[in-house]
Amino acid sequence: MTVVVQKFGGSSLGDLEKLGSVADLVVRTRAAGEQPVVVVSAMGKTTEGLLELARQVSARTESRAPAELPRRELDMLVTTGERVSMALLSIAIQARGVPAISFTGSQAGILTSPEHFDARIRDIRPGRVQAALQANQVVIVAGYQGVSAHREITTLGRGGSDTTAVALAAALGAQRCEIYSDVDGVYTADPHQVDGARHLAAIDYGTLHEMAEAGARVLNARAVAWGRDHQVRIHARRTDDFARGGGGRETVISDCPQIRTAAVVTNPKLAVLAAAPSSVDELLAAASTAGLFVRDVLDQGTRVTATVPLTSVPDFPAARRALERRGVPELEISEDYAELNAVGPGEQLNALAAQALRALPSTPLLSLRSGLRLSVLVRRAELAASERAWHRLFVEAA
Repeated sequence: MTVVVQKFGGSSLGDLEKLGSVADLVVRTRAAGEQPVVVVSAMGKTTEGLLELARQVSARTESRAPAELPRRELDMLVTTGERVSMALLSIAIQARGVPAISFTGSQAGILTSPEHFDARIRDIRPGRVQAALQANQVVIVAGYQGVSAHREITTLGRGGSDTTAVALAAALGAQRCEIYSDVDGVYTADPHQVDGARHLAAIDYGTLHEMAEAGARVLNARAVAWGRDHQVRIHARRTDDFARGGGGRETVISDCPQIRTAAVVTNPKLAVLAAAPSSVDELLAAASTAGLFVRDVLDQGTRVTATVPLTSVPDFPAARRALERRGVPELEISEDYAELNAVGPGEQLNALAAQALRALPSTPLLSLRSGLRLSVLVRRAELAASERAWHRLFVEAA
């Protein structure tokens, strides 16, 4: 039988009724003559709840200043969420008369780099998964996690279950990888923020990777890169559309010709670091010591500005304190800005760049142009209006 990997996000597993609907979908897939390998996230907001517990435990220690939460222990803590999901889904499938078995990331053979809370998959050795498939079992794998060469449990960064699914699909030679969430695929902007956002039936790996790197939340950027590198066909779907036996719209991500339209993507979860140009090396070293990944660095003459995505930072207040203790000259740290991005064909971005800057409510803190992306930093309070203005320019007027 053909192997199909199906990944279900936390919103798809938010309660026992939803989990039962997912079990029904998996059973129908098997009844249709395919072998499902299922990757699951933690149920609902479980991960956020576990992280909040860790913060509360740390804050109860009054004998010293709060430190950054230990990332190794956070990995041990948050990976329990996916283990709950995988076990319950396996039980639900078996209750429907279908043999099933659940595996943690390490049991499934997912080998990672040693970093805690933001590891990368280095290899997959899916022997146990393949043996279970040969025994005619449905396999459920805990997403977002793996094991390092030192036998330490690691996690893959926020959205890492997507990467688990696509990487497993590549390792198993799956026909396709289905990513289920609470949205029915990729849009030209967040449809909750922009009324004119358009659904995309298909998109190529390169464009979606730029969108994911810029902050689009439909699919993890590393998952898209893995799909591109291993030619895994990915289908992004809304769970509710398919859970009861029906169908719905989807976005197919593959090596198709680049979509000749732009998309607008925002990322409000970032911090902006600024210092004197002569302090850039100190700034980067201090950020690294504080566990912060610096993405874009721009020398503006009198100041050097760096952006830090916060999606995979478990405790930014503690990281900020660690950064401030390093004594970087003229250091300023701001969370008042958000990133606005236009992604699309380079010639379109070049032609509209000047007009795009004029369309903003005020002058951005900085602007960057690279590859398939035009990025600016705008004040968070102006983000919604800026997003709509750019969508009108780059998408609706195109």
